[in-house]
Amino acid sequence: MEPTSTDRQFGGSIAQLYEQYLVPLIFEPYAVDLAARVVDRRPAHVLELAAGTGVVTRHLARTLAAGTSIVATDLNPPMLAEAAALGTARPVEWRQADAHALPFTDGSFDVVVCQFGAMFFDKPRAFAEARRVLRDGGAFLFNVWDRIEDNEFADVVTQGVAALFPDDPPRFLARTPHGYHRSDAIAADLAQGGFAGLPDIDTLTARSRATGAGIPAIAYCQGTPLRNEIESRGPGRLLDATGVAEAAVAARFGTGPVDGRIQALVVGIER
Repeated sequence: MEPTSTDRQFGGSIAQLYEQYLVPLIFEPYAVDLAARVVDRRPAHVLELAAGTGVVTRHLARTLAAGTSIVATDLNPPMLAEAAALGTARPVEWRQADAHALPFTDGSFDVVVCQFGAMFFDKPRAFAEARRVLRDGGAFLFNVWDRIEDNEFADVVTQGVAALFPDDPPRFLARTPHGYHRSDAIAADLAQGGFAGLPDIDTLTARSRATGAGIPAIAYCQGTPLRNEIESRGPGRLLDATGVAEAAVAARFGTGPVDGRIQALVVGIER
């Protein structure tokens, strides 16, 4: 399944809700991991694609050597605005940029890093651009979510919201965030983008925890482009959908604190 145009739209209040709910719920542990992999490369110049609200950027700014330059990009200005407002431990260059047409010269960076953005790309085009701006011997590091069945809150929310719109269930989460997890497809797309050799792909499982079922319901229904699908199917039904999702999470995980499995693939390849 390929992303739709609305799958890439993180406008309005989505950026604030994304940062408030999704970052601590599912993104934080993978940001720590990805930043550590970048640090291990000891780069002088780092480019981040699809930086979102800057969770990886903040970890990079705290952990990379003081002289390392960091350029963080995203397609959506509201996400970059939220990231810049939150700030970083040291200066970062924030740039609005399309991963398919990067405004940087060839061989500009030692590492290109991307947290949970590759699923939204035209993969061969974006991978070719990542390769182009890498120096020889540089590394492209990124992660993608594993299949939705291995990410329990996302799966339960998707099933719950589908019951509200049985004739046309919103499938954003399954289609895009959790729709790019086959290792052979990832390797083929990297090869099409010009990378030689096979990528290193690690499966990384973690836990997603919240104080109650309402947190993952709000996070997914209101803090992702699933919101766009819900509102297009039923104007004024966003709160209904969030309530249905909360009930589905509570039915599966209980009415107190909730704890679900999350799983992702971490990919690395050298130019």
